[in-house]
Amino acid sequence: MIATLHSWARRNLFANLIDSILSILIVMVLGWLLAVFLRWVIWDAFWQRIYESLRLFLIGLYPADQTWRAWVALAILCTAVGAVLLPWSRRFGVAIWLTACGAAVFVLAPPGLDRWGGLLLSIMLTVVVTTASLPLGILLAFGRSSSNPSLRACCTGYIEVMRSVPLILVVYWIWITVPLFVPEASISSLARGMIGFTVFNAAYVAEYVRSGFQAVPRGQREAARSLGMSNWTISTEIVLPQALRVVQPALVGNVLDVFNGATLVFIVGLMDFLRAGQLILVDPVASSQTNEVYLFMFAVYFVMGSAITFGSRRMEAHMQRSSR
Repeated sequence: MIATLHSWARRNLFANLIDSILSILIVMVLGWLLAVFLRWVIWDAFWQRIYESLRLFLIGLYPADQTWRAWVALAILCTAVGAVLLPWSRRFGVAIWLTACGAAVFVLAPPGLDRWGGLLLSIMLTVVVTTASLPLGILLAFGRSSSNPSLRACCTGYIEVMRSVPLILVVYWIWITVPLFVPEASISSLARGMIGFTVFNAAYVAEYVRSGFQAVPRGQREAARSLGMSNWTISTEIVLPQALRVVQPALVGNVLDVFNGATLVFIVGLMDFLRAGQLILVDPVASSQTNEVYLFMFAVYFVMGSAITFGSRRMEAHMQRSSR
């Protein structure tokens, strides 16, 4: 291990005199910045306000006596993620994940969907939207690749329209128009916001999946037809699994986009994780802790993004083993 590290350092950092000087200077500057940062974090920063506002960060205005529901929902989702990554779950992974999502929503729903907030809201919105937009995006990709001109035109028009407008406009438009079309139904702001996120992200998922379709060799389709397979069987059992493996990095990037874009729910009156931090800073008592609040939010976003990326790599390795 030490010999390998020494060899890497000589090859990449100290290959010649110029590289050695630059490497030493960069290490010194980074070390000085790290020392200053750690001194501020340990000695100068005031973290008491973060600790006192932790519940607002995590669950927003969700009832304090119902906090156990958030922990149960988190445990359900974490268990489902672990189960999906196990080798034996290859055939039942989708069913396990859908069941877990439904169970998590069922556990959290009694106090009211619009009471969700903080990091809880950001996570659940990401889970629900990505779960719902994937099958819708796959259907749109099939429709855009269809030989039926009418179906292809409708799907293409939908995709192009959604990709030509900003997300905030779609979410706000859905939030306003849903009560007009269904005036008798009482649909929560969160549900309308999730619908807006879903119909918007499904268009991007469709384009990712369609690019995966194009990466599958044409000869495989022709060979399947020569064996007498139907178009549905060819599409769902031969083309789609390979396409999803190809576009998995893009789909993971879409999950991160949904999580980071959850901040837009503030336009429909909801309070996500970022909005919770801004609400804390409105308090004059905490107005001097701007650096601490934003550093804490940066760390949480970084950890969540890293966790999603790590999970996607494990899933990608699992899918590669399955394909072999």
